Amino acid sequence: MLRAAIEVADQGGIESLTMRRLAEELGAEAMSLYYHVASKEDLLDGIAEAVVTEINDIVGGLDVPAAGAGWKTAVRQRILSAREVLLRHPWAPRVLETRTNTGLAVLLYYDGLLRLMRDGGFSYDLIHHALHALGSRALGFSQELFDPSGAASDEETAAALESMTAQIPHLAAMFMEVAHDDPETTLGWCDDQTEFEFGLDLILDGLDKMRKTA
Repeated sequence: MLRAAIEVADQGGIESLTMRRLAEELGAEAMSLYYHVASKEDLLDGIAEAVVTEINDIVGGLDVPAAGAGWKTAVRQRILSAREVLLRHPWAPRVLETRTNTGLAVLLYYDGLLRLMRDGGFSYDLIHHALHALGSRALGFSQELFDPSGAASDEETAAALESMTAQIPHLAAMFMEVAHDDPETTLGWCDDQTEFEFGLDLILDGLDKMRKTA
């Protein structure tokens, strides 16, 4: 059932995943699904856990030495591999952000990340700070500072900002210069691969300097 739910979300986005639509996919009655999940939220918990399990299957096969300075390459590869899975399920970050229950798959993912950092010489205290600095990037996506979800297009958003240039000149100028035209590569409004790796490398470089001086 969870695999079918993921396929529905992959095809039409998370908004398309309703109990009725899932029942149609499974050739069952919608009410019969409640024998397996208590609610829509339980279903979302289940598919979030399934996606992170998929991530764990991928990163579990990585063999990148993490001792000493190698930690940064190992952690970077782990995070970018997780991101590749999320790019196959672009709806997943929003679901992961809204979960109130932390499943075992997520705990296992982070435990593996901590192992790599410990191998690199990090103290648990510095790892704790590192996880806060990485935030959602640790799992392969970045939460957006701005989320203009009501905007129909970049062009409409640009036009709206241009009309407010006198009030917010620097924001308007920045947007006009860097507006993205490759939404198929994103996991959010502005979270494309270039921006994601820029932020990730900035954090990892800073953490490596702290590791060496700790």
